[in-house]
Amino acid sequence: MNISDSILYTGVNDHELDLFEGQYDIHDGISYNSYVILDEKTAILDSVDARKTAEWVSNLDQALSGRKPAYFIVSHIEPDHGGSLRAAADKFPDMQFVMSAKAMSMLAQFGYADLAARTLAVKENDTLSLGAHTLRFFMAPMVHWPEVMVTYEETEKTLFSADAFGKFGALDEEDEDWLDEAREYYINIVGKYGGPVQTLLKKAAALDVRRICPLHGPVLSENLGYYLDKYNTWSSYQPEEKGVLIAYGTLHGNTAVAAKKLAEMLREKGVSVEVTDLARDILSESVSKAFKYDTVVLASPTYDGGIFPRMEEFISHLKAKAFQKRRVAFIENGSWAPMAAKNMKALLEGCKDLTFCETAVTIKSTVSDANIAQFEKLAEELSA
Repeated sequence: MNISDSILYTGVNDHELDLFEGQYDIHDGISYNSYVILDEKTAILDSVDARKTAEWVSNLDQALSGRKPAYFIVSHIEPDHGGSLRAAADKFPDMQFVMSAKAMSMLAQFGYADLAARTLAVKENDTLSLGAHTLRFFMAPMVHWPEVMVTYEETEKTLFSADAFGKFGALDEEDEDWLDEAREYYINIVGKYGGPVQTLLKKAAALDVRRICPLHGPVLSENLGYYLDKYNTWSSYQPEEKGVLIAYGTLHGNTAVAAKKLAEMLREKGVSVEVTDLARDILSESVSKAFKYDTVVLASPTYDGGIFPRMEEFISHLKAKAFQKRRVAFIENGSWAPMAAKNMKALLEGCKDLTFCETAVTIKSTVSDANIAQFEKLAEELSA
């Protein structure tokens, strides 16, 4: 795939991997993106997961058409991008590797200690001329690893953005909306590191960027302001829109009835609502939706004196991704000693800028007429 006359795509799609980073369900696959810039001195930008080395090397051969690359740019050494460095090093023994000093210090950890002698460590704002193209490097530590850097190509005004602006989903899938899978990818993979992403966005704002080439997902070349605005929203932990996510766990269906009843009341009041079953829906999607809206309702039965295990896992993930600046309400269920609301609130301690709703609903086994009145009161509070 030609991105321009000089910039070629050499990445691969992976439909065999079921769990990204061993935990995230990627039902539409994933792409590992790699690029080649053809010039007097040709450069390769990043490799792919070792699972796809052979296919990647074939793509490289086709793109290079016999050229010998002078440079290999390492944006991010994590194995899904650095997993084929050995193949590249062996294939092109005269090629020099270019990376951050931190990445160079990590080479031995991934079995690449011998590449240090062939490595040029670059720092903030360093440049590298390929001929007609000039690469300028910007450090992006903790987006989302400490060694990350991004590369700006000055002639074609292209930002090679490492894991920023990536998304789940293979590139040979049918066209799909970028937003949901990009949000899911950002919140779950990068979400904890909003501050470093804000720093990177400020650097990007000073550049004339006309194209973004991430390490996962499609190349972005139109309406870039839209993508930059989404990243600014996510990395500053602001809600994308007003609305309510109702996340529930249920033992025998009664807490599910409660969650759906509240959703019905809210919709009647014109509130945007999504409901997620934490035992059945994909956890990473549920987590990303909690960051989409300004309000989250947590509904859980009491379980072993605590809360429903999937709810505990959900809240743990929210905290790990720096959940903040949201309104939270609780629905608890318990047949003899309801304690879930207290325990859920305790688990959220340490989260910044959370506002807890005054109305909390306590169910004793099944939804009663008194509970319906509580739901009405909570719905009024949430729709105000």
